[in-house]
Amino acid sequence: MLISPAFAQTAGAASPADMFSQFMPLLLIFVVFYFLLIRPQQKKAKMHKEMLNALRRGDRVVTGGGIIGTITKVKSDTEVQVEIADGVKVLVARDSISVVMAKTEAADKVSANDSDDDSQDDQDGNAKTDGKSKSTGLKKLLGG
Repeated sequence: MLISPAFAQTAGAASPADMFSQFMPLLLIFVVFYFLLIRPQQKKAKMHKEMLNALRRGDRVVTGGGIIGTITKVKSDTEVQVEIADGVKVLVARDSISVVMAKTEAADKVSANDSDDDSQDDQDGNAKTDGKSKSTGLKKLLGG
């Protein structure tokens, strides 16, 4: 015969260093996924939850469907009433609010600022502006 029979060699016992080197790429992939995908997503979810918990009457919001309105009443932990046009109020699930465009001040800050606002009126009774743009919510929405 021209072909000689081939005999398989017996495999030696795997050393712990060999097992570690086999799992090293898998561990490296998990670490990269954690820092590039999982951790930023958890941070974003935490910030969104804090934003939803801080909702109050007078905040200007954008819903998940793209409707822009002003919160008129916080009904419960799961619902808010949003005015989307003059006299048109809808109930919206709190979780469906995606962005707060403009925040209102807290009640104690508003009462303290009311006396300051009277001194800032000009002779015609028009309130003066401090020159700051109130479009910060839009900048957040557009990522700027």
